[in-house]
Amino acid sequence: MEPTTILPVISLLLLVSVEYSGWSLLGFLTGRGQLGQFREQFFRAGHAHAGVWLVLSLVALRYVDEASLSEGMRWVVRLAFPAAAILMPLTFFLSVLSPEATEPNAMIYLAYVAGLVLAVGLLMLGVGLIRGRRTVREPA
Repeated sequence: MEPTTILPVISLLLLVSVEYSGWSLLGFLTGRGQLGQFREQFFRAGHAHAGVWLVLSLVALRYVDEASLSEGMRWVVRLAFPAAAILMPLTFFLSVLSPEATEPNAMIYLAYVAGLVLAVGLLMLGVGLIRGRRTVREPA
């Protein structure tokens, strides 16, 4: 399968896991378990980031082949979006694993890595799209 086909498929399948985690979170919030207010906020943030960033990755993957980038740089962009979409929620979940957590553990610093990965993907895709538009408009 082409990368432009397989990566969106993977992102769509990951969205199913986000749905499942939302169902689980709803169960906690409606009484099947107790998260505590602090952990609840982190679980909600993780769930929200996962969904939004995976949808962003689907949109971004649509434009990668139109960007004026080398194939290696295209792969960096293709992988940056779904990787960030996995890393950020993982940060929120892992930083409050303990049921007694009242503050995040050191795993919270992974959020900076996830943000940086997303920023790299966004910047590279943006620059590649600008370069691609410039080459299309210039006469041959």
